Amino acid sequence: MARTVVIGTAGHIDHGKSTLVRALTGIDPDRLAEEKARGITIDLGFAHVDLGDARVSFVDVPGHERFVKNMLAGATGIDGVLLVVAADESVMPQTREHFAICRLLRVKTGAVALTKADLVDDEMLELATLDVRELVAGSFLDGAPIVPVSSTTGMGLDTLRGVLQGLAGRVGVRGHDVPARLPIDRAFSVRGFGTVVTGTLVAGQVAIGDDLDLVPSRRRVKVRGLQAHGARVDLALPGQRLAVNLAGVDVADVARGESAVAPGTYDGTRIVDVLIETLAEAPALKHGARVRVHSGTSEVLGRLALSRVETPAGDAADLSHAPPDAHAFGRLRLEAPIVVTRGDRFILRAYSPSRTVAGGEVIDPLPPKGPTRTARGRERFAALDPRAADAHTRAVTQMVGETGGHGLAAAALVTRAGLPRVEAERIVASLTSSGTIEPVGALLVACPALRALEVQLMRAIGDHHRAQPLADGLSREEARSRVFAHADDLVFAHVVASLVAARKIVATDRLALASHRVVVDEADRPVVEALQQAMAAGGLMPPDLATVAAQCGVGVGRVEQMATLLGRQRVLVKLDTLWFAAAALEGLKQEVRGWKGTPAGARLDVAAFKDRYGMSRKFAIPLLEYLDRERVTRRMGDARVVL
Repeated sequence: MARTVVIGTAGHIDHGKSTLVRALTGIDPDRLAEEKARGITIDLGFAHVDLGDARVSFVDVPGHERFVKNMLAGATGIDGVLLVVAADESVMPQTREHFAICRLLRVKTGAVALTKADLVDDEMLELATLDVRELVAGSFLDGAPIVPVSSTTGMGLDTLRGVLQGLAGRVGVRGHDVPARLPIDRAFSVRGFGTVVTGTLVAGQVAIGDDLDLVPSRRRVKVRGLQAHGARVDLALPGQRLAVNLAGVDVADVARGESAVAPGTYDGTRIVDVLIETLAEAPALKHGARVRVHSGTSEVLGRLALSRVETPAGDAADLSHAPPDAHAFGRLRLEAPIVVTRGDRFILRAYSPSRTVAGGEVIDPLPPKGPTRTARGRERFAALDPRAADAHTRAVTQMVGETGGHGLAAAALVTRAGLPRVEAERIVASLTSSGTIEPVGALLVACPALRALEVQLMRAIGDHHRAQPLADGLSREEARSRVFAHADDLVFAHVVASLVAARKIVATDRLALASHRVVVDEADRPVVEALQQAMAAGGLMPPDLATVAAQCGVGVGRVEQMATLLGRQRVLVKLDTLWFAAAALEGLKQEVRGWKGTPAGARLDVAAFKDRYGMSRKFAIPLLEYLDRERVTRRMGDARVVL
C-alpha cells in the first residue's frame, strides 16, 4: 500500500495555490461555479497524485481573509503544509496569518513554493526568497526547501514533486489503536448512492459495513462505501483523505463540524480546559472575551476564562488579560458542542473584527465543575500541563483522582485523555504498581479515595454497633446510602470485598466489624430467657409479645428488641406479625412432609389444618404460607398438596 500524506496549501489570495495544485495533479480543486467564475477559491478543494511510492492528497484552501474559517477547516488532519508565495508580490497579510495558523496548529513539516517565478527577474526572486526565509525563521519551516515554480511554463514542478515525495517519507505513522474519528468537512448527495461525507481520518480505522456515530448530533449511521484518495477501498487507515457513503442519514442532517466516530466513544462537549498561546502580533486577549473557536472542521463561539498567565518575564499577577506572546491556562465555555480529546489543537479568532489571536491545545475536554481562578484551580491546570515531564501520567492521575468514588472509566483514557490504548495500558499498570490507582472492574479509582471510603464505612459500621449493640450489623443498603451515595456500585462492592479479605469486617446481608459480638446485658437476660421459654411452650400457637412483656413486667419495645435479636440468631422466626420458636416450625415441616402419600397429604385445606392442630386462622394462615415458601406444600386453589 502506498504511503499516504495529506498536504494543505496556505497562502495569500491569488498567489496561485489552486493553479499549482492543478499543475501538480491534473485535477482542478475549484469545484464551485462561483469559484471558477471569480478565479478564487471560496471553499475547500481536494486533489491527489501518486509520486513514486507516496500518494499525496492536497487540501486546497482559500486565501481570502473572508474565508479563513474554511482554511481552518481544511487544516484539520494535514501532515504538512505547502506554503505558496507569489514571487511577484512576496509575503502578504494572509501569508502571515495562514503561516501563523499552521504554527499554532503545530504542523510539523512542509515546503515553500515561490509561484509565478516566470514573471520576475532573478533579483526579484531573490528578494521574495529572503522575505520567506525571514517569515519562517525559527519555525518548523526554517530550512525547508523553497522551490521557485511556474504553473504556466512547468518550471520547477518536477523539483517540487521530488520535495513532496521526500516530505511524505518524513511524516510519522498515525496510531491505529484508537477509536475511529473522522471530522467532516463536506457533505453532499450522489444520485444512486445517497449521502456522502468527506474528511481526513485523524484516528483509527473505518471499514465498509462499520457502524459509526455522528456527533455531536448523536445519529447512528452505517458505512456503505469508501474512497481513499479517489480510489475505492474496503478499509481506510488513519491519515487518509476519505469520501464515505453513509446509510441512515439525510444529507440535510449532516454539516461541516460534525465527526463520524466509532460507536459509544467520543461525544460533544461545551466546556473545555485549554492551554493557549497568543500571537506576538495580536492584541491582548481579555478574560471573558467572546471568541471564535476553530477546532477540527467546526467553528463555534465561546467565552474564555483565564486562570493563569505566563509571560516571558514569568507568571502575570494580572489575570484580566493574556498579553501578546504569552501562554495561558483557561476554560472555554462554548455556545455549541464540539468533538475533541486531550491533545487536539485549535485556533482562537477575535469575535470582531475577525482575526487570528491565539491557538492552543485541549488539556481536558470534559472537566469537572468548579472554580478555575482559585489556587486549587491553578493547581489542577498545572497537573494537566502537556509540557511537563510525564505529562500523560500526571494527567491520568489528576483525572482519576478528581472522580473520587465514582471512578473514571478506563476507556476514557483513550477518548478523554487522548492516549493510544497501548500507552493507556502502560500508564495504568505503572500507576497500579505504585499504589496510585486501582482498577475496579471497568473503572479506575484513586487509591486515596478507596482508603477514605474504607475508613468511612468502618466508622459507619462502628457507629451502628454503638447505637444498636444487639443488632447483627449495618444493612448493605443503609451503608450504600450513607457512605457510597456518591460512589459507583462497583466501588461499593470492591471496598466491602477488600475489608472482608483483610478480615476487618464480616459481610452477609449486613455488615459488621469482625470484632463485633452481640452480648445481652445482664438486665436483659431474664427477658430473653422468658421470651424463649414462652415461645417454646406456645409451640405453633405462641403468645404475642405484649403478653410476654406483661409477664416480665417490661415494656413491649424491649421485648421486641430481644425478639429481633433472637430472630437474627435463628432462635425465633417471624411470620407476618407473629413470632414462633424455630424448633417448633422445624418440627411442623418434618411432620407435614410425613403426610406425603396419605389422604392428609393429598389435599390439605385451612379447615383441616385448623382442626388437626386446634388453632384459629390467626395461626393457621401464616403457618400454611410458611410451608408454601419452604416448598413443603404447594397451593392449588383453596387447598394444598404435600410435595
